[in-house]
Amino acid sequence: MIEIHPSRAPAPPASTWATWTSAPHRVFFLPGAVQLVVSLAFMLWEVAGRSLGLVAPPPWVVPPAWAHAWQLVFATFPWFIFGFGMTAVPNWTGVRVVRAEWVRAALPMVAGAVVTTAGFLLSPVVVAIGGLLHVAGWLLGAATVLRIVRESADRDPQAIAVATLLFTGVAAESTFLFASVTFHAEVVRIAGLAGLWLFLLPVFLVVSHRLIPFFSSRVLADYAAYRPAFSMPFLAAGCALHFALEATGLVGWTWIADLPMAAWTGWLAWKWGLAGSFRAKLLAMLHVSLMVLAAAFLLHALASLAALAGQPALFGRGPLHLLSIGYFAAMTLGMVSRVSLGHSGRALEADPGTWYGFLAIIGVGVLRALADLSFMPGEARAWLLAIAAVAWVAVLGRWALRFVPIYLVPRPDGRPG
Repeated sequence: MIEIHPSRAPAPPASTWATWTSAPHRVFFLPGAVQLVVSLAFMLWEVAGRSLGLVAPPPWVVPPAWAHAWQLVFATFPWFIFGFGMTAVPNWTGVRVVRAEWVRAALPMVAGAVVTTAGFLLSPVVVAIGGLLHVAGWLLGAATVLRIVRESADRDPQAIAVATLLFTGVAAESTFLFASVTFHAEVVRIAGLAGLWLFLLPVFLVVSHRLIPFFSSRVLADYAAYRPAFSMPFLAAGCALHFALEATGLVGWTWIADLPMAAWTGWLAWKWGLAGSFRAKLLAMLHVSLMVLAAAFLLHALASLAALAGQPALFGRGPLHLLSIGYFAAMTLGMVSRVSLGHSGRALEADPGTWYGFLAIIGVGVLRALADLSFMPGEARAWLLAIAAVAWVAVLGRWALRFVPIYLVPRPDGRPG
């Protein structure tokens, strides 16, 4: 008979719950992937119903643009920001984050996302209840990141920025939801702009400044990191100026902020190694996303100049859609794919589905921007919207099917994380 010493017996397999909650990126990326597909499915339903007349449109209790804005700005991308933040900020500062902290933040956000989404089809009261849950989870998560920053010895500037921006984001979300259920349209508009220009875009820029040069140095030979001290303050000021001008109705003057940001982000993409990044597709995804951001800034500037020339509707919401789809969604796919593969013990290589899906998302952003051109015929616009919606759901649905299972199974190398 062969005896097995108890200390050498194989450990029992972890439950799905234990595996999912074993690391912050798992806890936040999984609902983020689901929320992304759900949000896009609602958009597809709206397009099929209201633009094409194929089905009954969703029975919204608030204007559909409000629901769509909340789902993307406040209920989708923050999942990935928290998952990344609670993974990277401890590494930047050397301060640990414990399981209870990420779980107690994520669970109210999950409940809040479900209840609020249902509320948009049921009642403003249900929206308010779900919003309270979502905001509570967000505050708990932001407080955790703030604790990490406060306990760190060197006060890492990017970590401080992420913590500050998380509180800015939850303030914008709280205002947005309160104004939505009380039907204050102007406050909804301004809070949505704040969520975009004072929270979401600055967070993405902070992460890009920290990690694109770092990841590039791991791939490109003889890489010299380019990190001018003024870069992030310059872009943060540009975001704040754009917000202030658009919030006060001066859209004809946002080009003052948009044109310099377009030029600078394009220069950063080049200096950070765009040309050499294509030897590693996961790295190229980050560099190409930054070039799309430069194009989105440029399109915002052109729309602003058109407004100044008396054509405020020429580009419609095209610049916003190129920014949100072509940059935010594409950059999220690139960054989250890299973090998910690296922290699951898998090779840092983009499979063809991930790479071509990334390119397709940029294409969807371009299609969506074209659909908003004022001279686009109505029928052509409807079909462009439908094609963009179907492609967006298909591509990101495929990506979610590829990555969601990773968050529910242990690392193949047996290491924690």
